[in-house]
Amino acid sequence: MGGALARRTVGGTAQGGAGGARGRVLAPLALLTAAVPVFHSAVPNTVGRLGSLLEAFLPWLGLVIPVLFVAALVRRSAVALTALLLPVLTWVWLFGGLLLPEERGPHHLTVVQHNVSDENPDPAGTAAALAGAAPELVALEELTPSALPVYAAALASRYPYHAVEGTVGLWSAYPLTGVRRLDIRPAGIGEGWSRGLRAGVTTPQGEIAVYVAHLPSVRIRPSGFASQLRDESALLLGAAVAAEPVERVVLLGDLNGTVDDRGLAPLTSRLEAPRRGFALSWPASFPVSRIDQVLVRSASVGGIRTLPATGSDHLPVVARITWDPAAGS
Repeated sequence: MGGALARRTVGGTAQGGAGGARGRVLAPLALLTAAVPVFHSAVPNTVGRLGSLLEAFLPWLGLVIPVLFVAALVRRSAVALTALLLPVLTWVWLFGGLLLPEERGPHHLTVVQHNVSDENPDPAGTAAALAGAAPELVALEELTPSALPVYAAALASRYPYHAVEGTVGLWSAYPLTGVRRLDIRPAGIGEGWSRGLRAGVTTPQGEIAVYVAHLPSVRIRPSGFASQLRDESALLLGAAVAAEPVERVVLLGDLNGTVDDRGLAPLTSRLEAPRRGFALSWPASFPVSRIDQVLVRSASVGGIRTLPATGSDHLPVVARITWDPAAGS
């Protein structure tokens, strides 16, 4: 009897020790889940641009939390459950504001940004859907010579002013001035590549500068995250924005990157991103990332949201902009 009791005692101790060990494995994983979103810039970009790849999907790291939570419950680990409070609080601190509904107070400008796709089978329907959101500005990318007249005709009644440079265009309810092509072409791309424009827009609150841009695509390859051309184009666009003499600036475009991606730092360091709304815009069939951006200077974006799918592989995004009262034109 004594031997059996001793065996049960030893077995119970061994099981308790194993449970504690498993808790001590889960707790560091919880701490790591909290640390990566905060210190993502410490992940090096030298090999395969892993840092930018991580930043393209940064909010999705939150999906690790419920997995660890279930594992902690199964292991009955109080240590792991307590440690999980840190990644939860970190995620809410970094991304929780994006879950809030858009601000419904007074605003000065509503804009729509959409990569309409050069394979869109219904340009007229797409244009009607965008105009239905009642924006004052509509920015489009991947305009083709055959589809451009369709968009122009469909938008003409509501937007009498428009400008097109290459494959990007801007339609406006307000007069346009100083329209010019933006040279954001990376060195490795041919002369015919034209994906940027700058236009002055005369709003009731004064002159603003609007930039429309479509940065080069990125690819995930065996060698890593291929974003070099995108990053070079972002650097050129950032320099143009920095040199812009008009104080109030709006950048609309398919930037092929999220606002967390360090490759867009030449822009995000100079412009403000939306404070509310995830507005995941790509791919339209199952959006996992917002690469269609509305960024501003001397203004704020109170909220950004997506519109229903069109014939594009991107979802349109619509945003409401409020000017900084301390800034003039």
